[in-house]
Amino acid sequence: MTGGRLAAVRGSWRTALRIARREARRSRRRTLLVLVMIALPVLGLSFAAVSYDMADLNRAERIERQLGGADVALRWDSLTAVTQDAWGESAWPVQGEWVGRTRPATAEEVRALLPEGSRVARTRWWMTFSTRIGRHVESLDARALDLTDPLTRPLARVLDGRPPVRPDEIAVSPAALRRLDTRIGNPVRTIDGATYRVVGVVEYPDNLREVITLAGVTPETAAGSDTWLVDLPGPIDPGLVDRLNAQGVQVVSRDRLPGREEFSRGMRVPDADEAGVVGVVGGLGLLEVVLLVGPAFAVSVRRRRRDLALVAVAGGDASHLRRIVLADGVVLGAGGAALGLLLGIGAAFAGRPLVEQYLLGERLGAYRIFPTALVAIAATAVLAGVLAAMAPAWTAARQDVATGLAGRRDGSRPRRRWLLIGVALTVAGTAIAAFAAGRTSQTGVLAGVALGELGLVFCTPTLVGVLGRAGRLLPLTPRLALRDASRNRSSAAPAISAVMAAVAGSVALGVYVASDETRSRELWQPGLPPGNVLLTHSGPTPTGPPSAEVVAARARTVLPDATVVSVATPGCAGDVRDKNDCAAYALVPPERRCPYTSSDPVPDSARRDPRCVSPFQEPVDVYLPALVDDGAALAALTGAPADELAAARRTLATGGVVVTDARRVVDGQVRVEVNYNSGGPPTGRLLPAYALRGGLSVDRLVLSPAAADALGLSAVPLGYLLDTAGSPTDRQMEMLTDELYDIGPMSAQVATADPPSDQRPMLLLLAVASGVITLGAAAVATGLAAAEGRRDLSTLAAVGADPRVRRLLSLCQAGVIAVLGSALGIVAGLGSAVVVLAALNQRYADSWPVQPPYPVTVPGVTLAALVVVPLVAMGGAALFTRSRLPIERRLD
Repeated sequence: MTGGRLAAVRGSWRTALRIARREARRSRRRTLLVLVMIALPVLGLSFAAVSYDMADLNRAERIERQLGGADVALRWDSLTAVTQDAWGESAWPVQGEWVGRTRPATAEEVRALLPEGSRVARTRWWMTFSTRIGRHVESLDARALDLTDPLTRPLARVLDGRPPVRPDEIAVSPAALRRLDTRIGNPVRTIDGATYRVVGVVEYPDNLREVITLAGVTPETAAGSDTWLVDLPGPIDPGLVDRLNAQGVQVVSRDRLPGREEFSRGMRVPDADEAGVVGVVGGLGLLEVVLLVGPAFAVSVRRRRRDLALVAVAGGDASHLRRIVLADGVVLGAGGAALGLLLGIGAAFAGRPLVEQYLLGERLGAYRIFPTALVAIAATAVLAGVLAAMAPAWTAARQDVATGLAGRRDGSRPRRRWLLIGVALTVAGTAIAAFAAGRTSQTGVLAGVALGELGLVFCTPTLVGVLGRAGRLLPLTPRLALRDASRNRSSAAPAISAVMAAVAGSVALGVYVASDETRSRELWQPGLPPGNVLLTHSGPTPTGPPSAEVVAARARTVLPDATVVSVATPGCAGDVRDKNDCAAYALVPPERRCPYTSSDPVPDSARRDPRCVSPFQEPVDVYLPALVDDGAALAALTGAPADELAAARRTLATGGVVVTDARRVVDGQVRVEVNYNSGGPPTGRLLPAYALRGGLSVDRLVLSPAAADALGLSAVPLGYLLDTAGSPTDRQMEMLTDELYDIGPMSAQVATADPPSDQRPMLLLLAVASGVITLGAAAVATGLAAAEGRRDLSTLAAVGADPRVRRLLSLCQAGVIAVLGSALGIVAGLGSAVVVLAALNQRYADSWPVQPPYPVTVPGVTLAALVVVPLVAMGGAALFTRSRLPIERRLD
């Protein structure tokens, strides 16, 4: 481009930007509308960027929170020599594996490694403080350090009272003060009987949650991670760091240690899949903003068609007209970006305490912004404004000058090539999504869906024109609404497309989530009859576990109808170190085994071979190995019918075994083998067996005590089974473990009939998000149509139309946008979901072992909300529209 041409283009853009600023001041309402729609996403993104930047502590801030008032911090966790980075944030063995210390270092051992005159202060982190709140045992984080020492005092801030100085004193964080429901001066009793008095409220900048502070480290202090804060008599010596590293001590320093590698801790770079997903989702969000803002630019061009025609008459060519309209996008995009950035930065600074307390649980770093991210966000906002103005700019450049000077509408129809491009993009996007779904590529699926939605956007103007011609069969008011949408396709089509894109994404994701939940429910297999509870000992099994009667007496205070039985697993007999080294299995006879493995290529006939179709599913919630039982636990374990349970108990009484897989039983016997994890050869024998055919479809093996003894095994207590009348609630399970704590800490697992995950909140959130966009698009398009159609309304008033016509017309105009966009979105979303699920099912159809397919489940919550939202949009348009028809003077 020559210098003269470049100067002309620069001058043309300056003129276009001046015209855009003047037009923005003249049309304040439309300007405010565009600014708000662009500023809202900018506000959210800038708030997140600035908050992230303040939360991402730099190295000086991280080290300051570790050192307090010390020169260095020492961590002596290794018995072998280590090497570290330049700041002491990471360390690794010089050679071989990491060998941890078996006992904490003493102050004398640490001082022996330091120069004469060094002063040390010991801190211990990652401890547990367990106390009882009501009937519930609560475990809180605890730290032991002397906050009266100048070295450790900067690590925390005393908010009230004083730091603990005696072994029986503690300080609590504000969150712990609320959790314990206590106050300064009150006692707090731990579960092991120790009593502490609360003397202060202390806040740590790195943990705003429940934290207990003990008065320094004593021999009685619970185990944790020790850090030694050191005040050196002089500057740190590199030779001292080498000597400390040789002893296995990691040194954290304020200053960079020479001769060591430095590792940066910048933002984590996402992998290709994550970057692709973020890029596609960001592109869809940008498209949504462009479609929502586009109608405002289209109306602006129609209102200024005479001014643009005068520019053409004065010698302006098509490029000048395009620049004038694109300059609107630049000015309004920049204005929306500036407004959103100011509000986002202000909200991030003002909302720091809320982010610290409720989101992160720690204090943020210094006040700062994220310049790189903010520049990218502002550039994206300007790009959104330019893209929203692009279609109106091309329309303005192609308008007939004479038609524009006369102020008449341009009756040109959309070109057929846009329809062909839209159909091609839709087909290509569907194919890409199906292909990517078969290979489980999230980026490919999202890219295909986005491409398909973009194709539907190109097809929308033609569809609006077809519906406009079909409106002649409707009554007057809806006919007028369809006619206006058809005439003003440049503003109606983007609004309809915005609704369609939001609804399609919501429906497609909702159908996939609902289908996945249905499939998960079909695959869900409880390990016990639903509602039954397995109690196991927390930690090592006690030598004398409480009897089932003692446990039942406690359990019935929470679950009155529960029956309790003890359960045991087969273990190695005799005096062995680990009784779990022995495991018993019931074998399937060779002629009944599936001849194929999961690693072998299998023929199609294998999928129909009954030997390869397992009648059982692996339990998901409660896992139980083989058991040793005399029949008392069979009912709670299997839920089998009474007659089968009676026969099974008779078999156990005669020294046999009970299985649930009838394929393992041959002539009333089953072969049971014992495998030894220590490496010995397996042993086994044939035992009398009974196969339970009713009850839970889980593969089980129950040995009688006599059968276990015959196999050389003993019964190792595992816990207790609770047979309940109904499914216990979470609160009841919490109360149960609290009630049993006095006789021994136990963990409880309850079997449930359905997966615990509930996707209804997510489906409702998707429906709400698409509903908000639908309401917003309908409101914007209806308002712009009302402003554009004042001349038509005055004509209706002149011919004596009823004032209610205006309300009904607004209702129909909102209905055209909301109903048509929602209908297209539902169809597109269902189609996309069906294609993706079909591709996934095709992939699972070729898998081995055979996997159940995804059913097509349409979420009723989402569809119900999407049906109601257009009605709400129509009702709102009618409610907020004045009935009085305007009377204007017509000069033409």
